[in-house]
Amino acid sequence: MNPPSATAVPRGLIEYTHSIYALHALSVLIGVATAHSVALRFAFGLPSIVAVIMNYARRREARGSWLESHFRWQIRTFWFVWLWLVVISLISMPLMLIFIGWLTALGGMALVGVWVIYRVIRGWLALRDGLPMPLPPP
Repeated sequence: MNPPSATAVPRGLIEYTHSIYALHALSVLIGVATAHSVALRFAFGLPSIVAVIMNYARRREARGSWLESHFRWQIRTFWFVWLWLVVISLISMPLMLIFIGWLTALGGMALVGVWVIYRVIRGWLALRDGLPMPLPPP
């Protein structure tokens, strides 16, 4: 099911967007398959860093099309992971003196990891179906 503007989007740009989701998914899989956190692998992993650079490199080509929402979704996912990791660190570091900080850090990173998995799956499935991602509230 393709939106009306899907015909105006070059096929190569759709495939490019699939490759960006694949790179993000690779970071998630590396995080799941190793002893590292999914959130940390997503934020610091080479596949996700390359993916966000790819987003910025061709974001202008997607502007005005339904793919623009996917580019925004992917970029926001990457930077919000960074934001949440900073917040988790700021909260957990002082609490590590009383040992509860380890729990807040691990719990926070686990929640961010689940959120990343959700965002990658939801976005990639919508792209597969030719659907735009919802816009954030103004």
